[in-house]
Parts: sequence; structure tokens; C-alpha cells
Amino acid sequence: MTTTYDTMTDLHAAMRGCRRCLEQGHAITPGAIFSGQAAAQVMLIGQAPGVTEVEAKRPFNASSGRRLFQWLEQAGWQEDDFRARQYMTAVTKCYPGKDKSGKGDRVPTKTEQALCRPFLAQEIAFVRPRLLILVGGLAIKLLYPANARLQEVIGTAVYFPPAALHNPVQFDLSQGQQLTAFAPAQDGNGRWVVPLPHPSGASLWPNKPANQALINRAIDLLSAIREHGAF
Repeated sequence: MTTTYDTMTDLHAAMRGCRRCLEQGHAITPGAIFSGQAAAQVMLIGQAPGVTEVEAKRPFNASSGRRLFQWLEQAGWQEDDFRARQYMTAVTKCYPGKDKSGKGDRVPTKTEQALCRPFLAQEIAFVRPRLLILVGGLAIKLLYPANARLQEVIGTAVYFPPAALHNPVQFDLSQGQQLTAFAPAQDGNGRWVVPLPHPSGASLWPNKPANQALINRAIDLLSAIREHGAF
């Protein structure tokens, strides 16, 4: 049975103390990595922390963080301010270890994702973000179909009107309006969702000119949403 926490402080303590994946035999390094409080208006969800994130105790700490914050700074957020005011987390909270191939980190299994999903759901429920930034394939698949290609979703946004957010953990794509350009919402404070590719230096996808153009479109969307929402 899923435990419901009364406060964000209680939730954070439970996340830090969780050993569910380790107890079920998954090769993780326990210790949840996240940052932020319920007052945030923007929530950024990545895939899983890397080894340098474990060492620094903060999300997107190393090379992937440098590229990510280059994108966010182009959209108008300075790194220190974003880290201080917004919420950063991941689909799974603990470092999953290196991939068996030796190239990059292991992708958390569906079982690990399911074990961690209640934490993510309660983070979203506490924060109720006005903007959700999904970074990397695992996070993007929270909302988009599993077979969706990055070329199809990067450079687009989804807007969920307030009426679709009675349950704040809203990942039903059919309840939102899919857009390729920013248009001010006429129905109050709903939620924008913008996907970004994984910023890891090991990924060659962002380096291709056609994909760079899609990333620039996503940055333009983020910039317009930030200015319109004043966050």
C-alpha cells in the first residue's frame, strides 16, 4: 500500500531513507537526489541521478548539468536562481550504477520505476507546478507514448487547463492541448509541459543541426512560458 505523507518534509525524509529497490536486489546506490520545496512553480524531472550527483548531493551536477543550464539560461533562468527557487527531481531517485556495456549509466528497470513512482506522484501533488520540464527519454515517456520519437516531441509543448488538473498528477496527453508555438492561455493558471532531450555529453542527438533547431524551438517555448507566467 502506498504511504501518503502529510508534508513535503515527511516525503523528503522517506525518499532519503528508502531502500525498496536495494532490498529487491537492484544494483543501486541508495540515497535519493532531488532539490526544492513545495513553493516552486517549475518542476524539472530527469531520468535518474548519475555518480557525480550522488557525490555532490544535487541533481544535474556535472557535464549534463552544464548543457542543461546552458539551455535554461537561454530561456532566461540563471542556474543559481533556478536551483534555489524551483524543484528538481527524477523518475527514479537513486543512482542506478553503470551499464553492463561500460558506456554510460544503467537505465532503471520498469520495476524500479514503479517502486519509485509513488514518490514522484506525491512530489507533483505537493508542488502542483505551473511548468513541468521533462528531461530525457524516461521522463518524456511519463506523458508521451513509449514509441514517440524525440524528433516528434522536442520543440513542442502541452498545455493542461485548470479543469484537467483536479488530479495534479496529470499525464493523460488527451487532456492537454499540444502546441508547437506559444499561445497565452485564456483559462487561468493551468500547467505547461515542455520536453527536452537528455543533456548528457554521451548523447550525440543534440549535436545534429536539425535536432539543434528543435532544441532552440523548445528553448523559445520555455522563454515565452517563463515570461508569461513570471517565474
